Amino acid sequence: MVLALTVCGVVVALVVVGLFVFGLRRRLIQRSGGTFDCSLRWGVPEKSDTSGKGWSYGVARYNGDRIEWYRVFSYAYRPRRVLERSAIEVAGRRVPEGEEELALLSDAVILTCVHRGTRLELAMSEDALTGFLAWLEAAPPGQRVNVA
Repeated sequence: MVLALTVCGVVVALVVVGLFVFGLRRRLIQRSGGTFDCSLRWGVPEKSDTSGKGWSYGVARYNGDRIEWYRVFSYAYRPRRVLERSAIEVAGRRVPEGEEELALLSDAVILTCVHRGTRLELAMSEDALTGFLAWLEAAPPGQRVNVA
């Protein structure tokens, strides 16, 4: 009986510590400002896929001429993907269709991009999209920017 209570206590303590570290990580990412919720689908085929597969929830952070993308459900402090402003080409935008509506946040707009030859899709709110496109267009003089 005592052993069972001790094991349960240790498990509860580990869960509480895990949730605390999870929240602390999110707070540290957002501390420097310039963050927005952004789902990502990497390596998208040329033909539009609306099955809802491959999407990962995340938080993106502006950092100079880069966007750092972090998975929401992760303990890693380093970004999962880094997108350089000069290497991003916007190919188009669309609204979620089919099963994508269930996989993404309700007000999401999908932006199709190419980054160093890799097709990707970013899903974000309309406000975040406006800020993202303004950030792309605000590139320093001499940088090539392709915004659709």
